[in-house]
Amino acid sequence: MKRVRVFVKGRVQGVFFRAHTQGAALGFHVHGWVRNLPNGQVEALFEGKRQNVAALVDWCRRGPPHAVVEELSVLDEPYTGEFSDFSIRYE
Repeated sequence: MKRVRVFVKGRVQGVFFRAHTQGAALGFHVHGWVRNLPNGQVEALFEGKRQNVAALVDWCRRGPPHAVVEELSVLDEPYTGEFSDFSIRYE
């Protein structure tokens, strides 16, 4: 099992990045969350099978239509299994 935190930089707000990420996460059977940051980036936390998390990270390198991903940072974290779904956070 794998857990990563990702930060996506570029034109990633106002293009439904969070909603598309949630849909992709559900398709890849990955749990966690996604949110917009005040600095214009998107942050997400992914947990699941190693290959599914890797597939979702690869998806984030492109993002949804109309997004322009300029940079993707991926940080490994210890797996916790604390999530049972994938949510959009509005904080």
